[in-house]
Formats: sequence, C-alpha cells, structure tokens
Amino acid sequence: MTNLIAAESYLLGIDVGTGSARAGVFTADGRMVGTDKCPTRIFREGGTIVEQSSADIWQAVVKSVRGAITASGVRPEQIKGIGFDATCSLVVLGDNGAPLPVGDPNHPERNIMVWMDHRALEQAERINATGHRVLDYVGGRISPEMETPKLLWLKENRPEVFAEAWQFMDLTDFLTWRASGDLARSVCTVTCKWTYMAQEDSWDADYFKTVGLDELANEGFKRIGTNIVAAGSALGAGITPQAANEFGLVPGTPVAAGLIDAHAGGIGSVGAKGGGGAEANLAYVFGTSSCTMTSTKDPVFVPGVWGPYYSAMVPGLWLNEGGQSAAGAAIDHLLEFHPHASEAHAEAARDEQSLPAWLAGRVEMRLGDGQDAGVLAGNVHVVPEFLGNRAPHADPHTRAVIAGVGMERDLDSLIALYVAGLCGIGYGLRQIVEAQASAGAPVERIVISGGAGRSDMIRQLLADATGVEIAAPSAEEPVLLGSAILGSVAGGVHPDIHRAMEKMSTFSSRYEPQSGEVRQLHDSRFKIFDQLQSVARQAANR
Repeated sequence: MTNLIAAESYLLGIDVGTGSARAGVFTADGRMVGTDKCPTRIFREGGTIVEQSSADIWQAVVKSVRGAITASGVRPEQIKGIGFDATCSLVVLGDNGAPLPVGDPNHPERNIMVWMDHRALEQAERINATGHRVLDYVGGRISPEMETPKLLWLKENRPEVFAEAWQFMDLTDFLTWRASGDLARSVCTVTCKWTYMAQEDSWDADYFKTVGLDELANEGFKRIGTNIVAAGSALGAGITPQAANEFGLVPGTPVAAGLIDAHAGGIGSVGAKGGGGAEANLAYVFGTSSCTMTSTKDPVFVPGVWGPYYSAMVPGLWLNEGGQSAAGAAIDHLLEFHPHASEAHAEAARDEQSLPAWLAGRVEMRLGDGQDAGVLAGNVHVVPEFLGNRAPHADPHTRAVIAGVGMERDLDSLIALYVAGLCGIGYGLRQIVEAQASAGAPVERIVISGGAGRSDMIRQLLADATGVEIAAPSAEEPVLLGSAILGSVAGGVHPDIHRAMEKMSTFSSRYEPQSGEVRQLHDSRFKIFDQLQSVARQAANR
C-alpha cells in the first residue's frame, strides 16, 4: 500500500463488453493494481433481436469503478485520466437523455440494439444493393452489425422512436458523454460503424440520402455527431461533478474520447516496445466474438474485410478490421450439441471452470509432452459460422457445418469436437490473414488477447492453424489497458498514443508455428474447411 500512496499518477480504464462492465486502475507504465467487474443484463428475442439498457450499463460501470479503485488502494486525486471502451452497440436517447425503446414499446429501458443484433439484415442487403462508394470503405458490403442498417430498421419499424430521438450514439460515445457531458464522437466509433469518412473529415450526405436516412443528412447530422475527435482527446471539462460523485473521483479528472472494445484491445497489445510496431502486428481479440485489426501506412482495400478506416485505431494509420460474429460463443454453442456436454458441464462446475476452459485442461493432459493438439480432432471438421461469416466473405447468411461426427457419447469424442471447433476458428483467422496479405497488407505476427484465448494450448493451436507466430501481451487485461492508455493521453501523462503504447505494453510470450507433419496436418484440414465452407455458403445463398 505504501508504494501505491507514494506514486503520483494512475489511470482508470473502463471496458463495457457484451455481458459485463469492467474497470482497472493502472500505473503509468501499464501495471494493473486493481480491478473489478459487474454483470450487465441482456435481453434476447428469437434468433436476431438482442437488446440492453443504457441505465443498467451505467450502474454496472459505477459499481465496477468503485470496486477497482477500492481494490487498488489509490486515492481519487491520484487518478489522472479516464478512458472508456465498449461494444459497438446503438444507443437511442430522447429528450434530456431519457431512454427510448428500440423494440417493444412496453420496455422503454431497453434502448440499445446490441452489436450482435441482426434484425436489420434486410436493410443491410438493400444498402449493399446501392453500390454506393461509401461501401468501398467497409470491405464492399455493410454488415447488419453496423449502425446505419440499424437506424434504417428503426425508421421503418419504429418511426415514432426514430422521429422522437434526440441522439443516436455508439455505446462508447454514450459513456463518455455520460461521464463528461460532451457530445463529441470518437473517430473510431463513427468511422468503423457509422460510415463517417475520416480521411475526408466528413459524413457523406449522398450516402444517407441514397439509403433512406435523408433526415439525418438534412438536419446536418446533429443527432449522430457534428464534433468528431481523435481517440484519447480530452473531452469537455473532464468528469462532471455528478459522475465524479458516482465514481468517487475528483470533478474535472480528464476523460478521453474512447474506442470500440476490440480496438482498445489493439491499442493495448500491438505497439509494445521492441515488437516491430503496430504495422507489423495483427491484433486478434478472441472473446465472445473475434476481431482482427491490421494497421497500414497506406489504405489497403480487401474485399470482405471492413475498412480501410483512417486513424480509427492507431492515429495516422489505416485500419482493416475482420473477425467473426461468434468465436468463443461459437465454441460454447458447438459443445452443447454433444450428448456428453451435460456431464462435462457438471465436472467443470465442480472444478469451478467454464466448460471450454475445463476441456482445454483435458486436452493439455492428453497431449503430455506433445505439441500438436490438432491430432485430437481426428476426422471431425467444424466450420463454426453459426452467425454467418464476417470476414473475408462478408456473408451473414451462411451457417455452421459439423462433419465427421459419429454416435460416440464419451469425453474423447467431446474433446475431438472441441478441438475441431478451435481448428475452425484458426482456419477462419488464416483466411483473413491470407486475404489481407494478397491485397498488400501482410503481418509478421498475431497478437492475441481476449478471454477465450488465454490457454497456451489454444495459442499454439492457432499458430499452427494459421502458420503465423502468435504473441501474447504481458497485460492480463489488454482491453482495459488500451482504455487506460487513452486516459493517459487525455491526462497528459503520456504525450500521444504511440508513445503511451510503447511505455505501457510489452509481450510476455510467443508461439511459433510448427513445421513438418504438424504443418501438413493443418494444411490438409484447412483445405477441407475451405470446401465445407463453400458448400455451406452455396446452400445458404441458393
């Protein structure tokens, strides 16, 4: 405790994921000294509607911040900057910030369309049919996960809510507004998910008029953002007295413009000193979903991969973004199909582990001194695209394929299914890496973060499946670290994001892809993956 009290500058990082809010207190060199989390509520209807409440999320943020500060032992006045990140979910607010329902009018508190909400699939298809030049900067096809299809759905299906709305905000921008009172939007959120043309420093009014959102253009974009700022920019006069009282902080503590959660993970991992710089490293966030982020000096257009986005993650660099809508969630869902799943769940619960984490341990025991987890998949092959393919095919219609499954009901067959699913995650990542390399954006290594990829076995398997070195950051929570980096810039602790990344992040371990028989096995399985995926896409789009 003495060392904490003696130190002068600490940063607060706040991350809102799909199921929880987390906060972490960091030193100026990136060491986390306290953390806490609080679950958030999520509401699902059918297979496409997923909603949340901004009021519920804010209270979860408050609880996690207070818990993290208490755990750290840091005094409020020692917090020199606050950074936020969140999922790219759409928040709808009425007068004075009151929530407006995005679905059932009987639930006005449910004012968020979560990123994974796919109700706007038909609107996305109509937008894509326009062939507008804005689509060139989202890999050629807009996703129903993005905000303009969601806004169009709202206009067409809840016109009274669309008309009444005071602000439409990305969740990150809602959080920074709630903390600082500043309506500025982050260049990250609006460029990556709202079609803002950052390289031109403007919205494309013709796009909004073409797709049917002419009201937003005609009113000068006042409801989606007229002040677009760089991530890490200090907002307003810092944290408001009200928010400071809720958090237990000093009013005026600098609040930084935020990032999308995956992009915060990128900032917290790819710029480590001695790691070759952001352009050498692909950030891979492997959680409920997966996200890949590749930075380049010049714009690179990759069909089916979102971007290129200017300054959307690392200032001054272009970003290409890929990944899958379901990754860790796909593995969870996959395992439930197996008849041994309930028994395995019970054993995992006795060990106080999730089923995937428990299975990872079983795989490691079976491997012993061996390093090739892929052999345990046997003849089982999985294309885990339960929510379609985000990249590089940009096909929301395709679905998962499971091949080679027999009538076995034991643990060994469950392990085979689990490992085959992980291989499928790796082969999907390989497709993105290869598509980007072919377009002119090669990478030297993949820097992994996220809760679904913490196992040494999984990291080695992904290196073998992709044929690319995997590196792991030293930070236990690189997404939180990324937000703390933003706070360090807003608070003047570090002069800019580039310098802050070097000062606050390092690599802890590296996993080289194996050669010989291991490489041959994965090359063979990758060909089968590609064939099964192709058949699934044909079936879904016939």
